[in-house]
Amino acid sequence: MKKKSIVALLLVLILTLGLIGCGKSGTSSSEGKSNKTVLRFATWDSGELLKIQQEISKKFEQQHEDIKVQVEAYGDGFDQKLVAAFGAKNPPDVMYMWDFPTYYQSLLPLDDYTKTDKDVNIEDFYPTLFNYMKIKDDLYGLPAGFTTHVIYYNKKLFDEANVEYPQEGWTWSDFIEKAKKLTDPTKKQYGFAINASPDPYDFEQFLWSNGTSYISPDGKKIDGYMNSDEAVEAVQMFVDMVKDGYAVLVGGKSQQSGDDVFKAGKIAMWETGIWPKTEFEEAKIDFGIAPLPAFPNKVAKSVINVSAVSIAKDSKNKDAAWEFLKYYTSPEAIQMRKGDLPVRKSVVESTNYDKDPKIKPFYIMLEQSDNTPAFLLTPKWNEIQKNLSIALETIFSDLGNVKENLDKAVHDSQKYLE
Repeated sequence: MKKKSIVALLLVLILTLGLIGCGKSGTSSSEGKSNKTVLRFATWDSGELLKIQQEISKKFEQQHEDIKVQVEAYGDGFDQKLVAAFGAKNPPDVMYMWDFPTYYQSLLPLDDYTKTDKDVNIEDFYPTLFNYMKIKDDLYGLPAGFTTHVIYYNKKLFDEANVEYPQEGWTWSDFIEKAKKLTDPTKKQYGFAINASPDPYDFEQFLWSNGTSYISPDGKKIDGYMNSDEAVEAVQMFVDMVKDGYAVLVGGKSQQSGDDVFKAGKIAMWETGIWPKTEFEEAKIDFGIAPLPAFPNKVAKSVINVSAVSIAKDSKNKDAAWEFLKYYTSPEAIQMRKGDLPVRKSVVESTNYDKDPKIKPFYIMLEQSDNTPAFLLTPKWNEIQKNLSIALETIFSDLGNVKENLDKAVHDSQKYLE
């Protein structure tokens, strides 16, 4: 029995060694696979949009067999995780980006790549998009998608009130006239809705449209800009709409969002970006889309919400990361995206995308919106914006003195520019 046991043990040992040898061979094979360059790509997308990012990454891998893309979904914790990654000197190679003032010192300037690599065809991008990803004239990202802001209007409510649909070239006077006719207090129906706590980033478009901005082009002065006559006029116009009963405040405490009120058929017009379009369509709302109205003898401007892709300055795979950026912003990849709008002229032209009456207004606004938002003009904008947010919220909650509140925001913010 002992001899048999020893023999059995020897057989087990031989088999085990054989298996270990096979394992080593398999490991060698897998090591061959691990020799691929692994690119880490951080995204804030989730759900269906995340699946699209993963599909784009797979398409890229098929064309670059020596590169593996590791998609990292940071979701709502995007900024916190990105800050932690940069702080630990272990950032993703490639990442979604929009807040360039916060991150640009950790990002790779792309100018040398765009100037020498003709495959990227930088001229094919809509040029106004680059206003949002440059710091001190250095480019830190490539556009992946965007939306401008437009006016959604409920055709059913317009028809019932016998009001003509908005047309390109309309003015704020036209808008207010329509809002009055579309308001019916007995039905709790209003011509327009205004956020109770306006986002300063979005709201700056109305100052641009009236010939001013929050801050001087050199980023050194807010007095005479944020509280200018033109700024006061723009804000006062919306305050008066609420005071006169043609607009209702939304999005505050115990208030529905503007999207929900529009879906409920309680507001005839609503200003926003591309985001709720699919939701409105799924809700079977009969709606149209128009460009933003203009002030007299001025050009209507929109803020642009841009998704860009950037490369970490500390990436050890910069050339591979650049190849990924090129593909991610290529016509093929852009046509796979959803949730925002194509950033390349060739894609728009080849698909007749801008011929769609529900899409064309976004591109009208893109073409004529060449301003640079305040947050890109001064490193102290976050502090200034806190005071501006308080001023705007106070103005719309109290429907009080616009000039007084804007003056206070300027006064309280001057120290950040000294």
